[in-house]
Amino acid sequence: MPPAKAAAALTLAALADWLFYDQNAGLSVVLFAVALAGVSLASNFGHLARHRLLMAGAIVVAGLLPALEEFNAASLAFAVLALGAALTLTTNPCLDSVAKGAASLVDLLLVSPFRLFRDVVSAFSLPGLTKGFILWFVPLLLGTVFVFLFVAANPVLEIWISQLNPGNPAASLSLGRTLFWILALALVWPFIHVKWRHYTNVVPNGPRSSARDPAEPDHFIDLFGAGSILRSLILFNLLFSIQTILDAIYLWGNATLPAAITYASYAHRGAYPLIVTALLAAAFVLLAMRPGGPAEQSRVIRPLVYVWVGQNVLLVISSMLRLDLYVQTYLLTYWRVAAFVWMLLVAVGLILILVRIVLRASNEWLVRTNLLVLTILLYVCSLVNFAAVIADYNVGHSRAASGSGANLDMDYLIQLGPQALPAIDRAIQLHYANPVLVSRRNSLVEQQRQQMASWRSWGFRGWRLQRFLDRQQTNAPG
Repeated sequence: MPPAKAAAALTLAALADWLFYDQNAGLSVVLFAVALAGVSLASNFGHLARHRLLMAGAIVVAGLLPALEEFNAASLAFAVLALGAALTLTTNPCLDSVAKGAASLVDLLLVSPFRLFRDVVSAFSLPGLTKGFILWFVPLLLGTVFVFLFVAANPVLEIWISQLNPGNPAASLSLGRTLFWILALALVWPFIHVKWRHYTNVVPNGPRSSARDPAEPDHFIDLFGAGSILRSLILFNLLFSIQTILDAIYLWGNATLPAAITYASYAHRGAYPLIVTALLAAAFVLLAMRPGGPAEQSRVIRPLVYVWVGQNVLLVISSMLRLDLYVQTYLLTYWRVAAFVWMLLVAVGLILILVRIVLRASNEWLVRTNLLVLTILLYVCSLVNFAAVIADYNVGHSRAASGSGANLDMDYLIQLGPQALPAIDRAIQLHYANPVLVSRRNSLVEQQRQQMASWRSWGFRGWRLQRFLDRQQTNAPG
């Protein structure tokens, strides 16, 4: 590990700590991206393709403009892709096709961050320590992440952990900041110390020569070799079984929770962290069980993968049940409907990953099938009147209608627009009537009539609502 590059990586990590840790992101993302691009340029100046520098600079500028306009998930994605594409364009000597460029970009952003730990250990020239460290690095790192997610999702586990650690040594050592520095170093290291995989064309039905065919890159083989994957799956299955058993006891079995925990808090805390857990698990399975990899042929690893994916599907179903319990208590919103749809997509995606492994299909098959499922689901959603569904559910499950649950949020009901009018009328009949509400309801009626006044804004859904309002006015007394 070159000392100058190590110092550059530590400097960038310190800059990331100053810009991002415990701070809201915004202009800081652009500043850090510019610093990363500059340090990367200086660190790899001797190996740059000078004729591509202008194009790479234009890509970086274009990629940072959305983040300069406003920081959000999309602008962050464009910034990361622009930095990766610029580095690939200027430093990869094997870049002669779009496919190789995409593969190099995936390798840079998803695989190369793990190379930091291999490079650090290799710097000590201890082969035995290096081998043992790499065998256990992925299991322990991801296992730690899963433990944190489970504790965040499950207040019962949080109580158990607090009882195991009454002294709270974290008060003297910030574990979060330490993990932030490790993550920052891992992410910037591939931009400082560039190493690209070499791709060769494999001739079908031709004899393989171990002397000529370049092996797969060491960092990929070591971190996701059969030994590391086997250890990971054994550890992950044990960790996930704890969460699965607790869900079976408290969520499905309706056992009595500890005194300080309510079912609403148990349900709400677990809904979203468990989806993140399932997504991380899916990413690991795709990396570990890549077609033709050493793990795919193992008779020991495949059953462990089946069990683990099955546990992840159960976790997603449990997350949907958690969200359903939370909705029963606090009623429905657009975001909660979107969460249900997202959880359904994650569950289907996990099942399709399992099918791909069983059928030994390609990743292209998996991508096509997921895109087909996504298209079908979005098409179905485009036909659903979510405003009416949410309004009907909230009125029907409100305290005034069912005798239990939450009080009806009439402001949110009005915000749903004219399609919520049938449910609003039901709410008014349930003694929610007041002059202000009636006035706002009439404003929605007028909005609907103006929309239907022109054939240009006609829609079948609006036409059905207008017929309902016309019948209602005809049947009204006086």
